[in-house]
Amino acid sequence: MTDVGTLDAAIDKGLEGVVACSTSISTIDGTTLLYRGYTIEDVAENLTFEEVVHLLWEGELPTAQEAGDLRESLGQSLALPAEMRMWLMGLPKNVHSMDFLSAVVAGLALHDPDANLLGREATLRKAIRLTGRIGTIIGAFERARAGKWPLEPVHSQSVAWNLLRGIRGGEPDPQHVRDLDVCLILHADHELNASAFSARVTASTLTGLYSSVMSAIGTLKGSLHGGANESVMRMLGEIGSVERVEGYLKEQLEARAKIMGFGHRVYREGDPRAKILKRMSERLTDSVGRGELYQMSARLEELMLERKGLIPNVDFYSASVYTALGIPPDLFTPIFAASRVAGWCAHVLEQYENNRIYRPRARYVGARGRSVAADTVG
Repeated sequence: MTDVGTLDAAIDKGLEGVVACSTSISTIDGTTLLYRGYTIEDVAENLTFEEVVHLLWEGELPTAQEAGDLRESLGQSLALPAEMRMWLMGLPKNVHSMDFLSAVVAGLALHDPDANLLGREATLRKAIRLTGRIGTIIGAFERARAGKWPLEPVHSQSVAWNLLRGIRGGEPDPQHVRDLDVCLILHADHELNASAFSARVTASTLTGLYSSVMSAIGTLKGSLHGGANESVMRMLGEIGSVERVEGYLKEQLEARAKIMGFGHRVYREGDPRAKILKRMSERLTDSVGRGELYQMSARLEELMLERKGLIPNVDFYSASVYTALGIPPDLFTPIFAASRVAGWCAHVLEQYENNRIYRPRARYVGARGRSVAADTVG
C-alpha cells in the first residue's frame, strides 16, 4: 500500500514519465519503433499486415504454415453474423463513425459464444473475429449511409483488400491494397499509447476482450489520439493551396491554435512512421491528381520546423495518403481502429498473462475538516 504522504510527488500531467507496465510487444527505441524487436521500417517493407498480427500476438514471425492458417482464419471471420445484418442496417447512419463502430462491436459480443471467456485460446478466437470484422463494419457503414447494401467479404482476400473494396466498391487496385496494408502495419501498435492503456486497464478487471476493445475504441475517438488525422485533412481543406500555407500558419500561430499532426510526447527526432507515409503521400497524391495535398503538407512541414522546431507525427501524412486512396475523412479514425485492434488484442493477451488490477492513487487537493452541521444554512 502506498504511503499517502508520498503522493505529494504525484505526476498530474498525463502520467508522463510513469512506467505503468512491462511489455515485450513494442517500444519506441530512440528514433525508431520496434515490433517484437524488429524495426518498423523492416516490418513495413517485408511483411503483410496478417504476418504482423501473428508477430504481435505470438512474439515470433510466422512460418509459412502459420501465416497461411492465420490468413484463412481471418478470411473466414470477415463476415458479420447473419443475424446482425438487418439490425446493423437499422442503426442511425447520421452519426459519428466511431460511435457506429462501437455500437456494432458491442453487438458482436452478443453473438460470440466466447464473449466472456478469458482463456488464451478463447481470447485468440475473439481477437481473430474482431481483427477481421472491424474493417467489414467500416465498409458496411460507408455503403449503408449511401443507401447501399454492404458487400459480402471475399474470404480469400486480405484484410486490406476487403477494407478498400467495402468502402469504395469494386475490386481495388493492387498497389492501393499494398499501400493500405502498409498503413495498417504502421498503425498496428505503438507502445503504451492511450487506447492500449485503456484496453489494459479494462482487461485488468478480468472482463472479456470485447469490453477492452470497446474501451480502446472510445479512447481512440478523441482528436488528440486517433482523430488527429481527420483534423489534418480538415486543415488542408481550409488552406486550399500551397500559396496560402504560410499565411494560414501565421494566422494560426498568432491565435495560439494547435497545428494538428505535429509533435509527439515520446519521439524527439522524428516519427519513423511519418517518414514512410511522407514518401507514400508524394507518390499516391501525384498518381491520383491530388498532388497539391502533398505539396501543402511538405510546405507546412518545412515552416513548422523553421518556426516551432516541430516535426510531423504519424497522423500528418496519413491524412493525404488516405484521401488519395479514396477514403472519406470521417473514416480515418475507424481505419486506425481496424489496424490498432491487432495491438489492443496483443496487450490484452499480455495483460492476462501476469494480471493485477490497475489501482493507482490520486493526490487529494480538496478541503478537509468540514462539518455538515456547521455548513448547513437554516
